[in-house]
Amino acid sequence: MNKAANYLSLPPSHENDSGVKMANNLHVSYDLNSPGQNYEKVIGAIKTLGDWGKIHKSYFYVTSNYTSSQAADIVWAAMDSSDTVYVVDATNNTAHWYNVDTEVTSFIKERWA
Repeated sequence: MNKAANYLSLPPSHENDSGVKMANNLHVSYDLNSPGQNYEKVIGAIKTLGDWGKIHKSYFYVTSNYTSSQAADIVWAAMDSSDTVYVVDATNNTAHWYNVDTEVTSFIKERWA
C-alpha cells in the first residue's frame, strides 16, 4: 500500500475586507508508529506553527499563517518515515498528509466537499 505524501486542495480566497490574509485554522493529527519515538520533538514542531491547543494526545488545533502543506512539511521533518501526519486547514478547505494509507486518502478525496 502506497503511503506517500499527498494533499487535497479546494481553496477559496481567505482575506479580510482590507485584502489582508487572515490566520488559518489548522487541525494537526499524528501517529508515531515505532517504539522509542521523540514525542517532544514532534510536539515542538507543532507548537512552532502558531498559537495552539492540545485537543487529544496527538491532535492539536493551531491558528497559523502556514498552509496545510507547509505545516505538514514542518511536522513531518520532525518525524520518522514510519509515522503519519494529517493536517487540515479548515479556513481554506485544504488538507495535506504524509504516510496515510492509500485507501483512506482515496476515501477522503472522493468525499471532500
